[in-house]
Amino acid sequence: MDRTTTIAYRKWRDTNISVVKFRGEGDFVGHNDEDQCADYEICTTTTQTADRSASQSGSKDTFTVEDAVEAIGFGKFQWKLSIVTGVCWMADAMEMMVLSILGPQLHCEWRLPSFQVAFITAVVFIGMGVSSSLWGNVSDKYGRKLGLILCMVWVLYFGLLSAFAPTYGWILVLRSLVGFGIGGAPQSVTLYSEFLPMTKRASCIMLISVFWGLGAVFEVLLAIWIMPTLGWRWLLGLSVIPTLVFVGFSFWLPESARFDVLVGNGQRALATLNRIAVDNGQKMLQGTLTANKQEGRGRIRDLLTPNYRRTTLLLWFLWYAYAFSYYGIILLTTELFQSGDACGVIPGATTESSCSLECRHLTLADYKDLLWTTLAEFPGLFITLLVIDRIGRKKSMALSFILFTLAILPLYACIGRTAITVFIFIARAFIAAGFQVIFVYTPEVYPTESRALGVGTSSGMGRVGSLVTPFVAQVLFRKSVYLTLSVYCACSLLAVGASLCLPIETLGRALQESSQPTESRRFWQI
Repeated sequence: MDRTTTIAYRKWRDTNISVVKFRGEGDFVGHNDEDQCADYEICTTTTQTADRSASQSGSKDTFTVEDAVEAIGFGKFQWKLSIVTGVCWMADAMEMMVLSILGPQLHCEWRLPSFQVAFITAVVFIGMGVSSSLWGNVSDKYGRKLGLILCMVWVLYFGLLSAFAPTYGWILVLRSLVGFGIGGAPQSVTLYSEFLPMTKRASCIMLISVFWGLGAVFEVLLAIWIMPTLGWRWLLGLSVIPTLVFVGFSFWLPESARFDVLVGNGQRALATLNRIAVDNGQKMLQGTLTANKQEGRGRIRDLLTPNYRRTTLLLWFLWYAYAFSYYGIILLTTELFQSGDACGVIPGATTESSCSLECRHLTLADYKDLLWTTLAEFPGLFITLLVIDRIGRKKSMALSFILFTLAILPLYACIGRTAITVFIFIARAFIAAGFQVIFVYTPEVYPTESRALGVGTSSGMGRVGSLVTPFVAQVLFRKSVYLTLSVYCACSLLAVGASLCLPIETLGRALQESSQPTESRRFWQI
């Protein structure tokens, strides 16, 4: 048996030298324990690995998928993958953004009370919350590619059908089914992250989030063009265009090589890695591909083992807080524009008929202001891109919640429309940026065997926050603007503490393949 020693230097300013690994002939077995060394301490971990004799592998030159991805680097293949997965993000964003436009329109056209308007948004998030863990389980058991394609075909079908909904009941059913499909969209991040070199992972995941902003902007521009003449049915129908594009190009997507080796399909993993090397113009590593055998995958209990319990519970709350705050500020945008200013809502109003049945269609000025606040997606992303690899994931998330709270505070005053637009722009910029940081952190912290499920369950908790927020931003808001803003501020401040309490910082940390060291290995010869 060989012994492998890992020496980790915490608080090292050069993130490229945050972990030093000494290798003998044995393979390094990932260490996933939450009990990491304290700040400014040196931690030494020694593990035993199986001896790689020539009789086992036929060669002393062995490598893992992680080694191959790092050696091949970032290139043409990753750029193409960025575009395809980015289109999936656009589709998700458009289906979400349309909710802030559809609600006010149906409020007027069908004379719906405020709680029914809020329920149109809520059923989408109910569908997403129910399905997120399911899609994660499918992706961990049957592959990232299959899970992602199935969920987007589902969104395409029911997204088109919802444009023909004849009644309020039908719109609820069909939009909830759209939400059920969208629950699988975060698996695009799981697939994408597993093909990225460590030094490029955070920046690349943040940059494909630009597609989310593009999708949100495109939805508002589409509404400006479609709503005055053709109406909301055409808007819903045309909003599935990115989904259709993604489904059309999904045949190009490869299955994750990390997933393939985990399920024992090493030859397909080698073929995928060779394809990436050819696309990037790099030489493929020579030798024997090796990986841990893993029988159990996609099990909820793996997320709640002593190694991951604290991380999982804190992540679930953080996803809840991000979704609650992000979709809340989107819904508050149209509510504040319709009320005119922060004083447009009477804090003491208690009767439903006095406020919720009053309707005013969104005007061109409303759409323009909505467009300006939607453009906030971009500066926030670029600011976070500058700091995420400097201060780490945990501090980046905490910072985003702090700045979001500071931007919300001026809305307590009776400020005018222009000031409202400015502060909503700032608040949305930072909460959107922080939301993308947690999309970086979550797939990094879990091992391959449970990564998709970890992302799925966390996303599901986020959908719970999305489900609750319409009743705060659209129902409670009509009763008291001050109480509504206080709820969002309190949630954000709690999230600051949760971010800093996360036990694992993933900056400079390789993706883990397994949660448990094992001496049983598989080998595939090139």
